[in-house]
Amino acid sequence: MTSIKTCLSLAAACTIAFTAPAAAKGVTILYVPLDNRPVNTTYVQNTMAAAGCNVIMPPEKMIASNIVNGKPDALMNWLFTKAPKADAAVISTDSLIYGGLVASRTHNVPLATLKKRVTALIDLERALPIKLYAFSTIMRTPRASKGRVEPPYYADYGPHIFAYSEFVDKGDQHRLMFADQVMKTAARLEIPQPFLKDWLERRDKNYEVNCELMNLAKRNKFHFFAIGKDDNASLCHTHMEAKHLNRLGFALNKDKFQIIDGVDQLGLLLAARAYNELNNQKPKIYPLYSEGVGQGTLPQYSDARFQDSVPQQIIASGGTVAPSPQSADFILAINSPADGIVQDATAKSNKYYASLPNKRYITLLNRLSSAGYKLSLADVSYSNGGDNGFMHYFAKSGGLEHLLAYNGWNTADNTIGYAIAQGIFAQATPALQRNKLIRQRLIDDWFYQSNARNKLTEHFDKITREDLKYELGA
Repeated sequence: MTSIKTCLSLAAACTIAFTAPAAAKGVTILYVPLDNRPVNTTYVQNTMAAAGCNVIMPPEKMIASNIVNGKPDALMNWLFTKAPKADAAVISTDSLIYGGLVASRTHNVPLATLKKRVTALIDLERALPIKLYAFSTIMRTPRASKGRVEPPYYADYGPHIFAYSEFVDKGDQHRLMFADQVMKTAARLEIPQPFLKDWLERRDKNYEVNCELMNLAKRNKFHFFAIGKDDNASLCHTHMEAKHLNRLGFALNKDKFQIIDGVDQLGLLLAARAYNELNNQKPKIYPLYSEGVGQGTLPQYSDARFQDSVPQQIIASGGTVAPSPQSADFILAINSPADGIVQDATAKSNKYYASLPNKRYITLLNRLSSAGYKLSLADVSYSNGGDNGFMHYFAKSGGLEHLLAYNGWNTADNTIGYAIAQGIFAQATPALQRNKLIRQRLIDDWFYQSNARNKLTEHFDKITREDLKYELGA
């Protein structure tokens, strides 16, 4: 990647005369989301509609929430009915097979039923006059989890299950030493066997379903197929299963199949791909990292460094990695921690003062904007919220006014995928609507997630039981 010093020189030397992109034709996309959370529904709809796209979504009663599973059979029937009215379909196979993301981790559906639902996708592909862009997930392996998004036992035994999972993956890589074997046995014995059996059996089903879906991809039943890796680490079942699935898909090129870090961004990311292909465009995107470890950063909840995951998501969006800022349609500005250590936005270090690396990077971004370069900002110094010091200084400098998009939510991979996709759609979005989308993300990602949510959590922890924060809105 071009160095910050080189970019400063480029920005000082020339002003790029960008012309407005040609108006993209209006497209209609059928969209079956992963569940009903705004990042999978409302935000996707708003982003696409602002760029002139028509999005057709299933009735809300068919879509999963965190407490109610979706309706796979009803969703499939809905797709058959609506397909003739669309140019493409972006579909969550988790919704069509399990009933949503949470259901994929908690269900007790027999494998035969799951495979029957996979087979129904063949009939769908035969009947549909449009291209299918499908995405599934590998069952996650969190270090810990509370709330209703895992089986109930995970709240108590999640750390033990994760520790056991690390040793299983290590053994799969033939790296398990005698001491590791002892610790693996100890971790396993900490978990009641019915709980571990339940967890492993569901993982096996998930793996079998993904193998079946990959076979459909090999038979060209999907125009593009992606498998998302949810919450995982460098050693765990999710990492191990992704490695085996990658081997199964070795013959598929990246324009047909990818395993992608992150999950919640996939709906919008594949919608961007469908949009690009329907409009015969392949945007060039240049990743520009902040000072320090930069592309070598390994973020939380991931097993891939930015140097691998960022190009992967650009390709999945239907774009290409630009070799330089001058050749790019827009710059993906990535604000990452200088030391490469990503913390949660609730960390005490997330204060309202900018570091010297922050200030130098912001100076660069503002000079690039002044020179005519377009920027989509991925704020990934912290997980689950924006970087207070960076954003406060950037806002005071006037930099927010010139962005195509801003994102700083949940995991780094979620943020980067959204920043890529929203940057793509922003090319055809009028300034007024684009600014509304940016304000929405600023309020959610920075003001709420980095600040208000933390204060609310502290308040609930003081006055009542610790887990009430997981029940809000339920």
